Amino acid sequence: MPTYITQGRYTRDAIKGMIVKPEDRADAVARLLSKVGGRLISYYLTFGEYDFLAIAEAPNDVQMAAALLAAGSGGGVTDLRTTVALTSIEAKGAFAAASDLAPSFRSAGGA
Repeated sequence: MPTYITQGRYTRDAIKGMIVKPEDRADAVARLLSKVGGRLISYYLTFGEYDFLAIAEAPNDVQMAAALLAAGSGGGVTDLRTTVALTSIEAKGAFAAASDLAPSFRSAGGA
């Protein structure tokens, strides 16, 4: 299954609510992902530009998009940013495939 890394921010109202009633958001995220056939690998509260980082697997981009859209529709998170991650073995395969393609590709502005 593809691996996805998602970063996002909590809304001000979400932060206020979780201060009043603390909760483990990893549980809710794990349940959501399981409904699309995925699984949560890890979930972190982070410092800096984003408030959280989640690493997850989902069957495909459509299922992951569905989970992200559902999460975003609740109004508690914003600025979701998701990246597909390749394992080192998958990356090696991509580099090998690129080595076959690169000689026939002409860069923009190239002669």
